[in-house]
Amino acid sequence: MMLSLDQALEAMEAALGHRFKEQGYLVEALTHRSAVSGREARRGRRAPRSKGAGSNERLEFIGDRVLGLLMAEWLFERYPDEQEGALGPRHAHLVSRPVLADIADQVGLSEALRISPHEEEAGIRRLSSIRADAMEALLGALYLDAGLGPARRVVREQWAERIESDARPHKEPKTRLQEYLLARALPLPVYDILAAEGPSHAPIFRVSVTACGKTGIGEAGSKRQAESMAASDLLARLGQNKTS
Repeated sequence: MMLSLDQALEAMEAALGHRFKEQGYLVEALTHRSAVSGREARRGRRAPRSKGAGSNERLEFIGDRVLGLLMAEWLFERYPDEQEGALGPRHAHLVSRPVLADIADQVGLSEALRISPHEEEAGIRRLSSIRADAMEALLGALYLDAGLGPARRVVREQWAERIESDARPHKEPKTRLQEYLLARALPLPVYDILAAEGPSHAPIFRVSVTACGKTGIGEAGSKRQAESMAASDLLARLGQNKTS
């Protein structure tokens, strides 16, 4: 259920532990592009001419860079004996869309997003890509409002369990599935796109992967992510559901 704007702002400030000086940053971070034209029309103004203007897309751009920097800094401190070959996979995993979407759920971001009724009916609120992008935008808004210090605090609070849980560098599910099969001299997995639906800016891909007589299913906002989720599902069915 979507919160009212006032409820959403209050909930996000509480989750982040930060009171925004410029609350417009937070409003923008919570605004999906589909909601911009309707919001502007209600205010008696023309919708922005620039595609996506007024939505969280610009904040997503800067939030992605902020998260990347803060995560690299943290990993550099946390694993002083590891080289780039090990730090890179850790970093890629911790800033990946599935993890970002999980963090978004952790802070209650999904219910706070402003989405048009049409896109709401299409079900885009549940897409991990939408939630992940909004989480990046939220970090971007926090950085612009208060700088790297508060953004660093939030990242280290919200990602703490994940960075501490992986004793070894993370491997993506597709890589782990391939290694599992090669180690047993089994045929490589076969991926198939079962469906590609939804609007062009927020598609939903449903993918299957088959190996060892079993099938895994994944659904996400990109083909690559759907394949990764399908591989993870198949690994679980094969009893190989560890993350590294």
